[in-house]
Amino acid sequence: MIGGDATAAVLVPHQRGRAHDPAFEPRIGHGRDRHGRDRTDQRAAALRSLDRMHSLAPDDAERSALRTAVITEYMPYARYVAGRYGVRGQAAEDFLQSAYVGLVKAVDHFDPGFGTGFLTFATPTILGELKRYFRDTTWAVHVPRRIQELSSELRDATETLSQDLNRAPTVQELAVLLAADPGEVADAIGATGLHAVGSLDVPAATEDGSGSSPVDLMGADDRGIQNVIDRETLRPLLATLSAREKEILLMRFFRSMTQTEIGKELGVSQMQVSRLLTGILGRLRTHAGGDV
Repeated sequence: MIGGDATAAVLVPHQRGRAHDPAFEPRIGHGRDRHGRDRTDQRAAALRSLDRMHSLAPDDAERSALRTAVITEYMPYARYVAGRYGVRGQAAEDFLQSAYVGLVKAVDHFDPGFGTGFLTFATPTILGELKRYFRDTTWAVHVPRRIQELSSELRDATETLSQDLNRAPTVQELAVLLAADPGEVADAIGATGLHAVGSLDVPAATEDGSGSSPVDLMGADDRGIQNVIDRETLRPLLATLSAREKEILLMRFFRSMTQTEIGKELGVSQMQVSRLLTGILGRLRTHAGGDV
């Protein structure tokens, strides 16, 4: 499994027909190709080429040729590492390319004088690129990098604490082990399900057995919500009006009386009623921020 990645469920090596055959894994690791043919001499020559390559100047033409030869020699190994995870479909080619990128980096950065075997160095480098591929390309929605990193650590942390505590760990306990904020851990837990999202167009089962898409089952905006907002905005403003001003608004907007009828009720002209209404509504709009 790649470094406890949040995509661990995807990254578990794909178990195929010969996965439990003791002779299967040693074929590549011990200098054999996928047909079981011994490639010890070829690998030894590749290692000599690798040593020679790193002894030459970066702009040396021979160095470039040796680099190409070494990469080509170890490409089957990169394919083997990528193939263990059973990625299929459209993503398989991109996944394989990530393995090749890791191989190229391993060839370029390997130090023959460090005393480490090339495959010992190349394997984690290739796995690192595969991990990066899953981290950067398999999220269905945007997730902050910090939350992605915590998600990748959650699986191992949860397993460790579950064994130590003999129960499921709390968010606070996970936060202590991961040296993270509990809020970030909670976000990371929620983010673990964001590698794939459902389509609103895919039919979903309903109680009557029919198949309706989720978009058909979603509620619509309630038009009355804005009325509630308007009423709650106006409530304290109306309390500041005089009894006469409130009466004018009541007659005009709740009794649907005309300005002429209001004037007769109050003993004033229609023009005076118009000016009164304009002044009242203007003050209300001003105090409400212009939204009323």
